[in-house]
Amino acid sequence: MAAIGNATRHGFLVREGDALERLAQVSKVAFDKTGTLTEGHPQVMAVKSLGNWTEIEIFRYGAAVEALSEHPLGKAVVKSYQQKKGASLPETRDFVMVPGRGVQAQVQGKEILAGNLPFMQEKNVSNQEALAAMAEEYTGRGCTVIYLAADRQGLGIMALSDTLRPQAANVIAGLQDAKAEAVLLTGDQQSAARKTAQQVNLLEFHAQLLPEDKLAYIRHQQESKQPVCMIGDGINDAPALKAAQVGIAMGGVGSDIAVEAADIALIHDDIQELPHLLHLARRMMRTIKKNLVFAMTLNFVAIFLAMAGLLNPVVGALVHNAGSVRVIVNSAFLLNWE
Repeated sequence: MAAIGNATRHGFLVREGDALERLAQVSKVAFDKTGTLTEGHPQVMAVKSLGNWTEIEIFRYGAAVEALSEHPLGKAVVKSYQQKKGASLPETRDFVMVPGRGVQAQVQGKEILAGNLPFMQEKNVSNQEALAAMAEEYTGRGCTVIYLAADRQGLGIMALSDTLRPQAANVIAGLQDAKAEAVLLTGDQQSAARKTAQQVNLLEFHAQLLPEDKLAYIRHQQESKQPVCMIGDGINDAPALKAAQVGIAMGGVGSDIAVEAADIALIHDDIQELPHLLHLARRMMRTIKKNLVFAMTLNFVAIFLAMAGLLNPVVGALVHNAGSVRVIVNSAFLLNWE
């Protein structure tokens, strides 16, 4: 309880009673990118047209098809359109969200697709190579690119940029100092993932992952005796959060589904406290082990002394209670441990 109280003071809501005990065993920490290592407030930086469509038309169709999306990028597109254009969006019908791929819907009589390049490939969209070539400039800068198509014809792209959390590199370094290997798991393109990994000094990253790919990675690592802590914020992260040794969700920008699937929620999305939480969990387990050794040793000594006639029942009861007080006081130090 003292350790949970300490975690709460540092911005963590521990939802499962044994979460800190499981966290102490973790050897690898997996991060999602958008909303976790980044601020979670992406902005549309550029809209590019492939054909005769104007950039304003592409932006409007892109915002319309994303209007019903729960994904942070979809919400960012809609918000950016409203801020920059201020116009109302056309009606959207037959909306479908494909996890890890994108969205599709009917907008003004056209089937609009918005998502990543594999989504365009699966839907047999024309001009895929031209779309990919157009996106290279922005993915090389670390931007996330949303590809758009109308009636299976490539329209253009929207490039979004998110701000990396200023403490991200220090958090990764802190986890590595704690002998926990950090890894990036993201659905973004390879070049964008590589750019982010370089900025925070991450040696291992995996890009273009579907939710089931993240889940498979978590399971594989844990079957290899490497317990993983997963940190994410979106619906796509929920399966991995649930399957990990410990799941930590971003409580502010994170989706309700992600928070529900996690064992711990970051109330204020301050990832700077993650190394402290890991150290706290390990300190808690050391304290528990020390308390057990002390209590058992004291009781065994008292039993032998009583058997030898050197300890009467009244003194034995006092010794037992004194030992309990010692254990409680030792545990209470965890409340203010830094």
